[in-house]
Amino acid sequence: MLYTVAHGVIPPVARAVWRPKVEGLHHVPTSGPVIVASNHLSFFDSVVIPVVVPRKVVFLAKSDYFTGTGVKGTLVRAWFEGLGMLPVDRDDTKAAIASLDTALEVLGKGEAFGIYPEGTRSRDGRLYRGRTGVAHLALTSGAPVVPVGLIGTEDIQPVGANRPRLGRVDVTVRVGEPIQVAGEYDGVPTGRARRELTDRIMAAIAGLTGQESAGVYNERPADA
Repeated sequence: MLYTVAHGVIPPVARAVWRPKVEGLHHVPTSGPVIVASNHLSFFDSVVIPVVVPRKVVFLAKSDYFTGTGVKGTLVRAWFEGLGMLPVDRDDTKAAIASLDTALEVLGKGEAFGIYPEGTRSRDGRLYRGRTGVAHLALTSGAPVVPVGLIGTEDIQPVGANRPRLGRVDVTVRVGEPIQVAGEYDGVPTGRARRELTDRIMAAIAGLTGQESAGVYNERPADA
């Protein structure tokens, strides 16, 4: 109910304020499980994608956003739940495994799950090497992967900013053709299949954004 109400209000308002340019939206399947894999430039990425995609896309958000108290805490929690986000404790050593299990549950229900293969936001604009969790989800569930390239979202809410900027910002969302995985890696050793598929996904994202490749993994700052 909360998602239905919020999604009827937030997307039109957000599109009116930031006016993102959207390309290739027809590549997103209208039904069935799908993994939406995007580059990551800003906290606001997890708002932009649900705003432009016509179906619910579930993202994970750190649990702190769901545990606040008072009026502010209630509003923050309602905002994240209204966008279809689910809490995850990033400081829990088992959080990575738990988040993958949660994602598989979402996909098992025939829904769309959003993920950032880089793991954390790029602070220098480069595209970092993808972690193989995205491939694990695709190969385990059989869901296709839709690559998404975000351009300019860091100008809405730069890393370190507490709130988004209002007004027109030059933001582009490019959606690529789905990457089908069913039967593609039969007989390929698990580790190799995950690495090859992850690199394939990242190459598709790079083709959409034109970002320079960092060639290494991105690490989450201790204070993030």
